[in-house]
Amino acid sequence: MTVLDNLFVVALEQAVAAPYCTRLMAENGARVVKLERQEGDFARAYDKVVNGESAYFTWLNGGKESLVVDVKDPSDLALVKRMLKKADVFIQNLRPGAADRLGLDYQLLKATNETIIVCNISGYGQKGPYAEMKAYDALVQAETALCSVTGPPGSPSKVGASICDIATGLTAYSEILKALYNREKTAEGA
Repeated sequence: MTVLDNLFVVALEQAVAAPYCTRLMAENGARVVKLERQEGDFARAYDKVVNGESAYFTWLNGGKESLVVDVKDPSDLALVKRMLKKADVFIQNLRPGAADRLGLDYQLLKATNETIIVCNISGYGQKGPYAEMKAYDALVQAETALCSVTGPPGSPSKVGASICDIATGLTAYSEILKALYNREKTAEGA
């Protein structure tokens, strides 16, 4: 038995940050259903290192179930909403506002599942002047001056791994665990 056994997680995720969070959840016993668009998570095409599959995708998505859905199709969206009525956790890293426009915002989900925990990951927040900017790990490393302390003097360099995305996924995992702990005491979602 592992610590997150019997936990049902629905993940509308791609790339690194959210998949890393849900990988940690799956590793600890949660049932994670990864929702992917028809062409799949774009991390599937990062490389072909692991038996023709992307090393990043393989590393980030082991232990998960995968389901292809088109959230713009009413019947597929209805299926997602039925899943979320039973989910313990919903995590998504779509563009800011996209989940809300689909009717997948916390307040609407809470109306049918009072104990659901929702985690929205974005690069620059859900609102504000930078919300619509894409947040690539290399860009965030440069903006935070991490590149200036990496590499030889006078030659800023990106850290090899997607360290900002990984830190974001780890932070999301920590916040979800805190919300789950609080739910045990209060029976309230977050």
